[in-house]
Amino acid sequence: MSNNISRSLLKFWASVSVAGVVIVALLVGALSVSSAPAAKPPTATPSGPTPTPVPVTLPHPDHIVIVIEENHSYSQIIGDPCCPYMNAQANAGANMTNFFAIEHPSQPNYLDIFSGSNQSATNDTCPPNGSPYSTANLGQELLAASLTFDGYSEDLPAVGSTVCSNLDYVRRHNAWVDFSNVPASTNLPFTSFPTDFTQLPTISFVVPNVQNDMHNGTPVQADAWLQTHLDSYIQWAKTHNSLFILTWDETTRTGGNHIPTVFEGPMVKVGQYGEMVTHFNLLRTLEDMYGLTYAGASATATPITDIWCTAPC
Repeated sequence: MSNNISRSLLKFWASVSVAGVVIVALLVGALSVSSAPAAKPPTATPSGPTPTPVPVTLPHPDHIVIVIEENHSYSQIIGDPCCPYMNAQANAGANMTNFFAIEHPSQPNYLDIFSGSNQSATNDTCPPNGSPYSTANLGQELLAASLTFDGYSEDLPAVGSTVCSNLDYVRRHNAWVDFSNVPASTNLPFTSFPTDFTQLPTISFVVPNVQNDMHNGTPVQADAWLQTHLDSYIQWAKTHNSLFILTWDETTRTGGNHIPTVFEGPMVKVGQYGEMVTHFNLLRTLEDMYGLTYAGASATATPITDIWCTAPC
C-alpha cells in the first residue's frame, strides 16, 4: 500500500512540475511580446531621385549706377502723367511694385541704403548723430574687395566736402560722407560723373540736388533732369553689362512708405514684381552680386533673385 501511495505522489508532483513549466513559458512569452518594440510602418520608396536645390546666381555687372529721388510714393509716380521718362524706364525694366522705404525722415533712409542701419540717426540734423561712423557700409566693402565706389552729388562744392549745404546740395542726402572708412576722394560733385562710362566705378550713387530730386522741385522737373543727365548712360548700359537702378528715399509720411524702384539693364527680365522688398534687400542684392560681406540689417535680408535672366535676355 505504501508503494501505491508513493507512486501516486510521484505522478502528482510530475504533473504539477509540467504545468508549472508550461505556465512559466507562457508568462515569459507574453512578457517578450509586450516588451518588443512596435513594428515601424514601411517607408515609402521615392518615385524618383531627390532633387538637388539649384543655387541662385546673381549677375555681376561691370557697373551699377543708383539714382535716389525724394519723398514721393509709388502711386504718385508709376502710371502718373507727371513722369513719362521714369514710367518708360519702369516699363523697360523690372518694376518692383511692392518696394518700401524703412523709416522717416530722409537722412536715416540714405544711411539704411548705404550701411544697413540708420546708425542711430533719427532726424535730418547735420552732421548726423555720432558721425563720422566706422561701421560696415557698401563703399568700404567694395574697396576692401579691390572693387571701386564713388558717390556723385549735384552742387557738392568740392571733392570730399563735408559742408551741410551748398546751393541746392544737402549733406543729409549724402550717406558716404558720414563714414571715416570711406575715402574723401569718393565723395564727388556730379560734374565729375564720367562721360566715358567705362570709367565708372563698380557701384556709384547719383544724388540730384533738392530742386531736381522732387524734394523742393516738381516731379515734372525731376523727370526731365533724369532724362537729360542719365539717359545716355541708361542706353549705353543696355549693351555693356551695366545696370541702372532708380529708387526713392521715402514717401511724404503717407502711403505706408511704398516707393517706386526700377532695375534696368541687359541682365534684367522686363516685368512687374510684387514681392515685398526694402532698402535692406537692395543692399543685400548689391553685396551678393560681388561676394561682399554684409552691413547691418542686410545680413538677415534676402537678395532680390527673380528679376534676373538665367541666359541672355
